[in-house]
Amino acid sequence: MAAQPQPLSLRATGRTRRRLAVSRAADLAATLAAVAAVAVLGWVVVSVLLKGIRALDWGFFTENAPTFNPTGSTQGGGIANAIVGTAIMVGIATFMALPFGVLVAIYVSEFSRPSIARTVRLALDVLNGIPSIVIGIFVFVLIVKSTGYSGYSGAFALAIIMVPLISRATMEVLALVPASLREASFALGVSKWRTVVKVLMPTVLGGVLTGATLAVARAAGETAPMIFTNLVYQNKVSTDPSGALASIPLTIFNYSESFDTHLNDQAWAAAFVLMSFVLVTSLTARALLSRSERKLRGR
Repeated sequence: MAAQPQPLSLRATGRTRRRLAVSRAADLAATLAAVAAVAVLGWVVVSVLLKGIRALDWGFFTENAPTFNPTGSTQGGGIANAIVGTAIMVGIATFMALPFGVLVAIYVSEFSRPSIARTVRLALDVLNGIPSIVIGIFVFVLIVKSTGYSGYSGAFALAIIMVPLISRATMEVLALVPASLREASFALGVSKWRTVVKVLMPTVLGGVLTGATLAVARAAGETAPMIFTNLVYQNKVSTDPSGALASIPLTIFNYSESFDTHLNDQAWAAAFVLMSFVLVTSLTARALLSRSERKLRGR
């Protein structure tokens, strides 16, 4: 009588069981790390909000800096001057950094030799890693010592910070453009510059905007360059960048060192406003990047 065949078992045994256990442990560790990162972010946001919620009202966004009363303490007021000053300086910095950064990326990706491209990429990475306080000192020696504090000098410092972010983001999306697009344009007799302007740039526009958005988010939160370029500013709304302008990071820095609890509350509230801006711009950048990648992959 023939022996009955043994039933097939899908249960892991021996080395397979050990590998499965290690895989599950790695998955669990990665999940816990991700949850911890999100939890820390939530903890920070909620803590800042709870500490600054007493100062968050409509007047906080529309009024100038708080005024001192006869007892020496402060009351009322807001950060309208800091919001306007930050917007002006970041806007000027974007106007300077965006075309320069895009042109650098186009040269490296489309025109330069590989050796030059490697050198420029390395320079951009080094520039991106330089502490912002060093850039602030550089602009102070270069401009502020001879012309004084001004919004223009602050914008120039922020533009230096923004250039490598914009350039590297643009290089990454240019590398995703299919070679067939370039070849089709060249086959029709289109020059290289017209191919870049008419074919490549419209295709990677979403990626360029992503880099610009991330650069704006970083520049808006920089404190060190503002200390060296706009330390002494007026406590009222000013739109003249030839003079010193207030900024949200510098306002947070000044108010956090005060012994006045009202100013401390406003520092926490301003920090929450700045964090909210960075969060919104980061989400916008992610959405733009996702849209650009889908477009480049033809989905």
